[in-house]
Amino acid sequence: MTPPPPPLGRLRHRDRLSFDPALDDQALASARDALAQGRWTEARTLLAATGDDWDRRGHRLVVLAEGPASAAWAEEWQLVEPDSADAVALLACATVFRALRGKETTDAARQACRVAARMAPADPSPWLGLLILARRTGTDEERLQVFDQVRGRHRDHHHAHHLMTACLAERQQGDGDDPFHEVYDFASWAAEQAPADSPLAVLPVIAHTERYRVLALAGAEPRDPGRSAYWTTRRARQAMKAAFDWWLEWEGEDHPRNKVDLNFLAHAKVHEGRMAEAAALFNRIGTHASTIPWSYPDRDPKKAFRAARRAALGSP
Repeated sequence: MTPPPPPLGRLRHRDRLSFDPALDDQALASARDALAQGRWTEARTLLAATGDDWDRRGHRLVVLAEGPASAAWAEEWQLVEPDSADAVALLACATVFRALRGKETTDAARQACRVAARMAPADPSPWLGLLILARRTGTDEERLQVFDQVRGRHRDHHHAHHLMTACLAERQQGDGDDPFHEVYDFASWAAEQAPADSPLAVLPVIAHTERYRVLALAGAEPRDPGRSAYWTTRRARQAMKAAFDWWLEWEGEDHPRNKVDLNFLAHAKVHEGRMAEAAALFNRIGTHASTIPWSYPDRDPKKAFRAARRAALGSP
């Protein structure tokens, strides 16, 4: 049964969209903003409090590192505290993003990540930085090797599995979509290998969406996902049903990247035509929209998100 529309006040609140990579981590958003102004002590406190929650640590390091001035302030922090593994890890990730912007060499970024990895051998985060770099600049072999390093330290690393799924989706295997494409096998394997409470249960939906992006950009699928039958194939429906049913039972709403999965699920459910299920997901997303996948294949994410939410909820 379709749920009743939420009160007008809730609609207005939900329309204040935040496409913030920090998602719903307010402490992270605050530390990121302070770091942009040169106050790195908030980042130090935040990372110290994160400990060995590897998914949260990776998420926080990436968001902190993306700022254009992050490398400079991380370097200042490292000069003050040369033995700080957190300062070195932040500098490594920030150097990766500088390299991706063409402000630093890829060799320098790799070296910074390897220094961080040696300083904290158990931490998968420097290897996550290398995977982000390899996603754009590396070879297939390099990506697989780095992914194995991440997974060897944290078997169900959320961000790393998403990155690897996107990489595999781009590998060409014949013309058009192949129901036996390796990205589907990878996602199914990872979901099966993960613990029962791991959000990697949603990875088959991520694989389906990433493969749609590749096909749409190549002209093999409509660029408007709403006009594509790709979302209503037997494989797609099975993947989306399993992921949604799992989410209904999941008790891990405090996972640092759970809003990413909710956005992928809502995106898929809207295009499958399951509006009641999409509505439940939009209610849980609230204002925390993510640019991906609403920008796929080359769309305005705000317009796409609002249109999909309106279709599911009737909200503005």
